[in-house]
Amino acid sequence: MTSALRWTDGRLSFIDQTRLPAEELTVATSDYRVVCEAIRSLRIRGAPAIGVAAAFAMVLAARESAAAGRPGLEEAARAIAATRPTAVNLFAALRRMERVARRPGIRGAGALADALEAEAIAIRDEDIASCRAIGEAGARLIAHGSSLLTHCNAGALATAGEGTALAVIAEAARQGNVVRVFVDETRPLLQGSRLTAWELVALGIETVLITDGTAATVLRRGDVQAVVVGADRIASNGDTANKVGTYPLAVLASRHGVPFYVAAPCSTIDMALPSGDGIPIEERDGAEVTGFGGVRVAAGGVRVFAPAFDVTPAALVSAIVTDRGVAVPPYGRSLAALNGPGGES
Repeated sequence: MTSALRWTDGRLSFIDQTRLPAEELTVATSDYRVVCEAIRSLRIRGAPAIGVAAAFAMVLAARESAAAGRPGLEEAARAIAATRPTAVNLFAALRRMERVARRPGIRGAGALADALEAEAIAIRDEDIASCRAIGEAGARLIAHGSSLLTHCNAGALATAGEGTALAVIAEAARQGNVVRVFVDETRPLLQGSRLTAWELVALGIETVLITDGTAATVLRRGDVQAVVVGADRIASNGDTANKVGTYPLAVLASRHGVPFYVAAPCSTIDMALPSGDGIPIEERDGAEVTGFGGVRVAAGGVRVFAPAFDVTPAALVSAIVTDRGVAVPPYGRSLAALNGPGGES
């Protein structure tokens, strides 16, 4: 299994996802600023992976502060929080790290860095276990002989484990229930064609790459029995933010009577948000739309609207698969039950 993030001897190593699939380049750093830049530039991406990376970035900042003999954690936390506004896992991880930093009884900068490292490792290990639980729960929804459709990338590259949506697909495939997977290319940065197709082929699953606009055709033809996607933030009513293009896919699935499943850990559920209207949507540089790979394809002078995510209303979501079980409508009740005592939102 691909490991997008590794923590070894006080250094965070990550696969530069902007170089895939042409080159599998691993970057190792002990500088939290490099991690911030990697998150911002999508070299590290995927909501769970961003949360894990944010936690280890705080450890790197603590080690730097201890070596310099000056405080710097608050500055680092602000820099990390500013990288990606939509993925709630990042902020959940920062809250956990900040709670450790405020814990009484920790004496000295070195001891604080050790405590933060232990918490970051716990966050990573929890995500690995979470992916496994999501895969097992979601696979039960996939009927024998199914062809599936997914959008963007929610696999091992997006998490510390096997993924969220792709964990469901992989486990269902191991059980012999998946015939093939259709993968939207996912404009404008092609996370589907560059990343998801690369992962699925490596898993030995028959993979069919389609343009985003072809999804309507395969759904209308009856080629797809379920759609499975990940999420970057889920509101308490079940409204879901995911990579732009997810909302129209949900509309199409509903129109053609195909189940639309969202797979994400409970840490992605933001119980403080009553609806998707409150989810901040990141806007990307217009150059990501006007060209690709350094080659401009759009007319000069054109204006660009480039949201990174869209919000799918809960009414279009058949079920939300989490590491604590499967939530079904009404989501206000089922998500609250999953995020009961001991939950982290």
